[in-house]
Amino acid sequence: MVSIRPAEVGDLLQMQQCNLFNLPENYNMRYWFYHIMTWTHLPHVAVDEASGKIVGYVLSKMEEDSTKKDLIPHGHITSISVLRSHRKLGIATRLMRATHTQMQQVYGAKYVSLHVRMSNRAALGMYRDVLKYEEIDLEYEYYADKEHAYDMCLFFDPSVREKVIEMNRAEHAKKKAEKLKEKETASTLSESGS
Repeated sequence: MVSIRPAEVGDLLQMQQCNLFNLPENYNMRYWFYHIMTWTHLPHVAVDEASGKIVGYVLSKMEEDSTKKDLIPHGHITSISVLRSHRKLGIATRLMRATHTQMQQVYGAKYVSLHVRMSNRAALGMYRDVLKYEEIDLEYEYYADKEHAYDMCLFFDPSVREKVIEMNRAEHAKKKAEKLKEKETASTLSESGS
């Protein structure tokens, strides 16, 4: 049997091991500490009760940007992983629902966002079909290996949906314009150097 509970500082090494075994995106220990100390109620672990071993985790946070006056309180899923030996048992879904509940009850989140690799069909199925996340946008070359990511959201409060989608599109358009400007500048510099 596997139980879900809030993560504790003493769980961080096993959480990190679960990440290292399964995912290409890894974090240094300071990043793990930052999450668990800043958003105490959000990270959760899945514990195999027979062995006491952590077999999965969800690392999440609340987005904070004091420069945006119209910021809607929302969470973000940083990372989730379940060991292969414990997959297909609904553990990832239970971890996600546990952190969703805390985001809403403790932090007043109106929605939660995440990024997922376009190639990760299993995760996409869970997010879309089971948890009811929506694909909001596509982040080009989001990952270090240049794979694209879907930007997905789950709206706890449907009244914020249109505003969030509009803000997200504006932000993505701004990022794309900045990248285009960087490429043009790099091209101009290389032409003037030849």
